[in-house]
Amino acid sequence: MIVSSQQVSCPLGDESAVLNTKNNVYYGMNSVGASVWNLMKEPKTVAEIRDAILGEYDVDQERCERDLMLLLEQLRSEGLIEVQHRATAESAG
Repeated sequence: MIVSSQQVSCPLGDESAVLNTKNNVYYGMNSVGASVWNLMKEPKTVAEIRDAILGEYDVDQERCERDLMLLLEQLRSEGLIEVQHRATAESAG
C-alpha cells in the first residue's frame, strides 16, 4: 500500500487533511487515520501497518485488523492509495 500520487496532504495537529486532486474532494483523518496515512508515504504491507498501529495504540489485534481493512478499502475506493503487489520468490523463478 502506498499513497496515490494524485493527492496532497498536510498535518493538522494529530490529524491530517487530504485533497484528492482528481476530484478536488477533501478528506479529514483522525489521529489513527493520520498515523496510517503517514505510514503509507513509503510502500508498506498491510501487516506492517497493522503492527505499527498495534505498537502505537492500545487496541485488540482483531479490531485493529478489521478497522484497518475498512479504512484501507475506503481510501482505495476514493483513489487515495494504490495497492502494489510484491513479487514472490515463486513467481520470479
